[in-house]
Amino acid sequence: MSAEFTKRWVAMGDSFTEGVGDPDASRPNGVRGWADRAAEQLQAADPSFGYANLAIRGKKLRQVITEQLEPALALRPTLVTVYAGANDILRPKVDIDGLLEEYDAAIARLKEAGAQVLLFTGFDAGTSKIFGAMRGRTAVYNEQVRWIADRRGATLVDYWRFHEFQDWRMWAEDRMHMSALGHATMANRVLGILEHEGLADLPDVPELPILSVRERFRANAAWAREFAGPWVMRRLTGRSSGDNLSPKYPELVRL
Repeated sequence: MSAEFTKRWVAMGDSFTEGVGDPDASRPNGVRGWADRAAEQLQAADPSFGYANLAIRGKKLRQVITEQLEPALALRPTLVTVYAGANDILRPKVDIDGLLEEYDAAIARLKEAGAQVLLFTGFDAGTSKIFGAMRGRTAVYNEQVRWIADRRGATLVDYWRFHEFQDWRMWAEDRMHMSALGHATMANRVLGILEHEGLADLPDVPELPILSVRERFRANAAWAREFAGPWVMRRLTGRSSGDNLSPKYPELVRL
């Protein structure tokens, strides 16, 4: 399949790259996401561009490397995007230095294969009362990612500095994943870094409603019940939202 494409993009990672938060029932796993949106623009301009997406929600960094690196290399990529580690940062304990050593070795293999590699820093969740507690860990992770990018000659997508994502309209109902607007905005950030002229369409979204104290309390209670509670339970029981899911596009395709 890969022989028909002279340019081959393989997207690796977790829910961020799979597209969670940007629902589309017509697509594998029921999501679209920034990578699909960016691939659509690249392929519209160049039919020789093939696209594969190996990302699966809930995957930790070692799982991304173990399960996705060899399949990615087998597709002979000319471009690879990787974002992994956010699910590790959210765990009670994490050895960031040890994990990033393995990450560095994986990026080295991708570069040795001749691919252009795009790496992402983590988002600055300092304004979140829940996820802001992980800000220090994310900052340490980001410095290691920047070091890997410098050492291996990878291109950095500095999500930490994308201040437009402080707008809550960029986030889905679960407050953990980007919304359709967030994914489209990220697609355009990546397209800009790739120096591609076309941009993904941004969906229209209404202004955020101004809630009273009581309405905010009810909204927070509903979020805890519908999203935070199940998320915590999966971690306590060793389950993942990605269990029994397969990659959206394990082979190179045209969307």
